[in-house]
Amino acid sequence: MLVLGLRSGLTHWRAQAMRFIHSSGGKNPGTQWKHTVQKSWKRSMSEAAAPSKAAAGSIPNAAAERVMGRWLLACSGMVAGAVILGGVTRLTESGLSMVDWHLVKEMKPPRTREEWEAEFHKYQQFPEFKILNHDMTLNEFKFIWYMEYSHRMWGRAVGLAYILPTIYFWRKGWFTRGMKGHVLGLCGLVCFQGLLGWYMVKSGLEEKPDSYDVPRVSQYRLAAHLGSALVLYCASLWTGLSLLLPKQKLIETSQLLKLRKFTHWTTGLVFLTALSGAFVAGLDAGLVYNSFPKMGERWIPDDLLAFSPTLRNFFENPTTVQFDHRILGISSVAAITGLYYYSRKLPLPRRARLAMNSLFAVAYLQVTLGISTLLFYVPTPLAATHQSGSLALLSMAIWLMNELRRLPK
Repeated sequence: MLVLGLRSGLTHWRAQAMRFIHSSGGKNPGTQWKHTVQKSWKRSMSEAAAPSKAAAGSIPNAAAERVMGRWLLACSGMVAGAVILGGVTRLTESGLSMVDWHLVKEMKPPRTREEWEAEFHKYQQFPEFKILNHDMTLNEFKFIWYMEYSHRMWGRAVGLAYILPTIYFWRKGWFTRGMKGHVLGLCGLVCFQGLLGWYMVKSGLEEKPDSYDVPRVSQYRLAAHLGSALVLYCASLWTGLSLLLPKQKLIETSQLLKLRKFTHWTTGLVFLTALSGAFVAGLDAGLVYNSFPKMGERWIPDDLLAFSPTLRNFFENPTTVQFDHRILGISSVAAITGLYYYSRKLPLPRRARLAMNSLFAVAYLQVTLGISTLLFYVPTPLAATHQSGSLALLSMAIWLMNELRRLPK
């Protein structure tokens, strides 16, 4: 391509020279000819190099998008791991075992018996030991301490997985203007997650003289911690899929517009259902009524609105919280079922159809896990699987939304 450009350039110079000679009329053309040749040379070289630059530039851009897409999918997987590990930490009542928060200092666990006893002594000064675990041994304390330690170290690894590649890709110049704002938001959110996690733990370490309840973290702060993790997960997953999966051409019919809108609302409902699980976990509401479909002997329990004012019941009454989670779960499955049967009327591409079928299958698996967890009095392995299922269901919904996204104009 470069040779062709030079050849055309020489032809252009020959014609330019002939025109110049005829127009000069025998005058001394030295200086004027020099400027003409220089301008023609620069123009010809830029025209010859332009196609080569364009061809070379398109390849790194596509490769960069693939690399960044895989990076963000890996980050979303690490966030999912943090959410699952945090759920297990909550189920094993290990979250209040580490009573200090240091970004670097706590990365080194105790090694000698003296260090372990000093750590155990600090734990003994707080309400969970005094009220709930007053007969705990040092070996039992080590188990819950390592559970919380693993969760915190995993959170730090997640932060590094976002921040370090962001710096590298930024310096390479791979980010567009819109992508820069997006990754800065993700990095800010992952840092906020760490601070919010400690803010949540602090609520469980406070002395409450007027309360005879089991020490636990605030369900409001737990919901905020989980909610921000879900936002981080969804944003990373969406962006990663958008970079990796080629956009599909869909015929913009009224039926497709309805399907897309229905999918957005259904995804929002799935997100809200997962978030309501934080209130169930925070209040141990899964242990209140362990029967299905009725709650005890009634469809609507007597203590559903026992607290005053009424609004408190939706966030602080374990009966109401469990009732709400049931209603949201059933509504999510019903919405997904309707979405599935409506989509069968449309000629969707293969990937979109696969995403729809996966969403439908995971929804019924998740509701089965939820009912089983309730009926068997919330055993830790089953409850952890149910919590993981909520992430799987949300992932399928995000995938389907991504497959149905509009093509940019």
